[in-house]
Amino acid sequence: MGAPRGKTVFASLTPFSLTAPLVDGKGAAALLASAIMDNEIVGINRESVTSWMAQHVGALAPLSFDLIAGGRSNLTYRVTDARGLSYALRRPPTSHVLPTAHDMVREHTIISALYPLQIPVAKPLGLCTDESVNERPFYVMEFVEGAILRDRSEAEATFALATRRTIGDNLAATLAQLHDVDIERAGLSGLARHEGYIERQLRRWRSQYEQMSVEGVNHNGIVESVGDKLAASIPTQQRVSVVHGDYRLDNTVLDEHGRVKAILDWEICTLGDPMADLGLLLVYWAEPSDPTAALLGLAPTTAAGFATRDQVLAAYASHTSLDVSHVAYYQAFGYWKLACIMQGVFARYSAGATAGDQGSVAEYPKHIAMLAETAQQTLEHR
Repeated sequence: MGAPRGKTVFASLTPFSLTAPLVDGKGAAALLASAIMDNEIVGINRESVTSWMAQHVGALAPLSFDLIAGGRSNLTYRVTDARGLSYALRRPPTSHVLPTAHDMVREHTIISALYPLQIPVAKPLGLCTDESVNERPFYVMEFVEGAILRDRSEAEATFALATRRTIGDNLAATLAQLHDVDIERAGLSGLARHEGYIERQLRRWRSQYEQMSVEGVNHNGIVESVGDKLAASIPTQQRVSVVHGDYRLDNTVLDEHGRVKAILDWEICTLGDPMADLGLLLVYWAEPSDPTAALLGLAPTTAAGFATRDQVLAAYASHTSLDVSHVAYYQAFGYWKLACIMQGVFARYSAGATAGDQGSVAEYPKHIAMLAETAQQTLEHR
């Protein structure tokens, strides 16, 4: 009872799940199917990767490769050897690669540092930096079986009512565990700057928003206004922690009891303010009454039995010494950041840089304004 009936691993939405309307289930299936051509799979040099894995991780040839997460983010493949053993392989996208955004060495370094500290990550097995093997660096880790919840129907089909209630508590406790990691002991103190995380984030996303302006669409200046208010009221950073950067339910693999088996997608992990992770978790922890419910869709957390946002916050607070009284600021920042990211998607579609139905983004200006308004309301009522 409560055991996952459909197992999925390392499948991932884009870092910005509010773009979900751009790729429906059929589109995703088509993406994965199109990756296989002439018995080869895009992004994998079958012969040389097989040889490398046999030598470095003990895989037994022949190997089969299946793309299970793709797009603009790093690509993840399920690799199965002749014995039926499975591995997960991560590599950068095959095009439009920004080294700082798709750094395999960095990802491998992070999970290698966290795994011995009992943080739930997939066990790292090997890193290849020789680009003659597969064009780009890649790494291999264990393949973690479990459930990844993307929508309400999956949550209802996978976990019993009583089990759903425990998921939020465990997700919050696991995040607190990550934030408690001693970065010096973990060997991660050189990963990034230690101070000014929110200031840098505000500058980064404000700059991107301004660069992605669309003629005739300014959202009545609310994005800029909220950005100014956020910049003028930044809480004092309490601690320098490992910040995942995109910690949410569908970036974790759960066991049959609803406990986190593995945290996925360390692509934008850095050092910074742990409250930013908590705020974004609460943004994505959708409730049926949320004004942004139409954007987030039928999120798994809207199913009966899931903890409320306040209960998730209380669970995190019970596992940390950090003061969570300013978390509303970080929630507001999360909503505002998503508005800036959504503006980038809208601008690319408006410029014709992305293939697809242009009508699918016609509502984006309204949604961007809604996110900014939600950020403003969250700031005002904190």
